[in-house]
Amino acid sequence: VGSQTMAVALPKDLRQDASLAKRRHAELCRQKRIFNARNRIIGGDTEAWDVQVHDQKIKEATEKARHETFAAEMRQNDKIMCILENRIKRDRKNLCKAISDFQQSFQKPETRREFDLSDPLALKKDLPARQSDNDIRNTISGMQKFMGEDLNFHERKKFQEEQNREWSLQQQREWKNARAEQKCAEALYTETRLQFDEAAKHLQKLEGTTRKAVCASVKDFNKSQAIESVERKKREKKQEQEDNLTEITNLLRGDLLSENPQQAASSFGPHRVVPDRWKGMTQEQLEQIRLVQKQQVQEKLRLQEEKHQRDLDWDRRRIQGARAALLFERQQRRQQRDLRRALDSSNLSLAKEQRLQKKYMNEVYTNQPTGDYFTQFNTGSR
Repeated sequence: VGSQTMAVALPKDLRQDASLAKRRHAELCRQKRIFNARNRIIGGDTEAWDVQVHDQKIKEATEKARHETFAAEMRQNDKIMCILENRIKRDRKNLCKAISDFQQSFQKPETRREFDLSDPLALKKDLPARQSDNDIRNTISGMQKFMGEDLNFHERKKFQEEQNREWSLQQQREWKNARAEQKCAEALYTETRLQFDEAAKHLQKLEGTTRKAVCASVKDFNKSQAIESVERKKREKKQEQEDNLTEITNLLRGDLLSENPQQAASSFGPHRVVPDRWKGMTQEQLEQIRLVQKQQVQEKLRLQEEKHQRDLDWDRRRIQGARAALLFERQQRRQQRDLRRALDSSNLSLAKEQRLQKKYMNEVYTNQPTGDYFTQFNTGSR
């Protein structure tokens, strides 16, 4: 039992051992009060009841503090998860807002180079400027003919539309790649979170197994202590009965109760005694009484020695339990520190990936050609 307690003892078990020892001491004090005919009182033992109520309150407070600790840890973990989710949503929202602001500020329809090709009021504004490239109305002062306004307008417009379509496809491919990278990062984060949950579940299961083993050990120890206490009480009762029987026998056979006439014989007759010559009991009777007293003293010394040995054993067990609890607490701190380091490393890697992704998106928007304004505008309007 001592080796098992040293391997899996917990602070809660130490408190239980101390509580059991305190209850045993209170029970012994109560028995002394009850079985003492001089100081015994009639009625309930209110002091023992108060001690039991106090111990029950302490136990309930300890259990409540433990549940509150677990609840605080769960709330802290949920709060961290909410903060991370809100941070991802905020970054995504800021990115979409930045794209929309950029399109509204720098990609307006009026600023496009091809706005004249899609102007809805172009036919209502004026008559055709010329009939051909060699129209006589196309004078220099009239400013009706500029570079790009030739007769092959349709071919050039078709080429520009094809170029815009290629740019749009390229932008869609880049957007799909960015989405795939983001999904990969989210999957990695989910997998890491599941691993942490599995580790926490394993630790909780290990703690439950340890607690069951400790409870079984304490139960066996208490059972053996109860059996030993019953046997000891039987021996004490038997010894007390023997002592009482010996004392009664000595009293019955003594000169005081037997009224031996030879002890105080008088010269005036056998029916008279001389009080001043009576010396009390005989030497043999005195020796017998001293022998019994000596045996009682030895028995009392033996009981005190057994009690001292039990106290030493309890002290040794308590020290071993405290040492085991300290070792287990250090192991738990070491495991928590390792889990915290793993979580910090995972957060650093996720942050690094997010910074790389943001840097890549900034480079894409920075290196994008001037024609991408029109493409991004069309994509944003969709």
